Amino acid sequence: MLLSFFMMPLHSVNRHYPTALAEDIEAFKLADELGFEEAWIGEHYSAEIEQISSPLMFLAHMAPQTKRIKLGTGVLPLPLYHPVMAASHVALLDHLAPGRLLLGIGTGGLGSDFEVFGMEDADRNAMMLDSIAIMKKIWASDPPYDIEGKFWNVKLSKSYWPDLGVGILPKTLTKPHPPLAVSVSSPYSGSMRVAARNDFMPISANFVASWVVKTHWETYCDELAKLGKTPDGSKWRVARSIHVADTDEEAERVVKKAGGAYDWYYDYMFQVYQRMGAAGLLAPFRDTDPATITPQMVRDHFVIYGSPETVARKILALREEVGPFGTLMMTSHEWEDKPAMRRSMELLARRVMPIVNAALGENLPAIAV
Repeated sequence: MLLSFFMMPLHSVNRHYPTALAEDIEAFKLADELGFEEAWIGEHYSAEIEQISSPLMFLAHMAPQTKRIKLGTGVLPLPLYHPVMAASHVALLDHLAPGRLLLGIGTGGLGSDFEVFGMEDADRNAMMLDSIAIMKKIWASDPPYDIEGKFWNVKLSKSYWPDLGVGILPKTLTKPHPPLAVSVSSPYSGSMRVAARNDFMPISANFVASWVVKTHWETYCDELAKLGKTPDGSKWRVARSIHVADTDEEAERVVKKAGGAYDWYYDYMFQVYQRMGAAGLLAPFRDTDPATITPQMVRDHFVIYGSPETVARKILALREEVGPFGTLMMTSHEWEDKPAMRRSMELLARRVMPIVNAALGENLPAIAV
């Protein structure tokens, strides 16, 4: 099992923006130093608490500050971009971070973003698929272009002067393009079928219960069976909130601290879903009465926490429950207690994952920290 890092990011309200950005940068650099395989970051515009308006820009900033970690957009909401713009920006970043770019694509996930862009009623899923199809054609060929899509058309012939280099759109360094991924969250998500049909890497979100994550694998397998293909768990990434401390008691204190990083996060998620009329999606179990759900209940069931040995056991139990995911994505939380959060990342990378992989037959040695 590989270890990855996912950052929405999510910071408390009224947090000093430059300080929050500095924290995000430091977390990415630490993940690289600790040997995390990947680091992903989201894109949002109209949310003070998760305001990375361009993961492409952020990752371009991180590329020269990291050495080996793969850098992922988690995700690039393609309906908000013209395909020519998206294709060109991605190609540029693929050269700035050679061989390290992972392209997560999606429809967007923030209602206020849809509102501010005037896209509340748009068929965003169809737009995403239309956009990536056009982008692939741009990356695979040279002008003249006459690409007709459902939502965009790309035409270029009158001003195509190859002897002057005019009309040439940039191509990705990675051929045919960087690996593609999509995120999924709802039970039996149709996005898993999209992933199966298009050979996208699926990413299951951290803010859903394990029983929901299990439906993702079931849906993925069902769709691949229809296609006559065999599912490959190594392509599947599962994100979780994880806190590791030297003892179970210490980890529990951090996770359950009133107003602390995890307590605040799941209170926020609960309020968002409640205002959307969808708090039932946070049910820890299939048969949980939605009326009984509380933020504390969600926090206690959704966060994997404890000593290295306890967390390793819980991760193995999760994999046994939901399916054979190949990459565990540790979700970033605010560094309200910076030493504790850094220590958690260190313990996960150097103590927990060797235990997990030894149990899975990888036999990787633990590294003392």
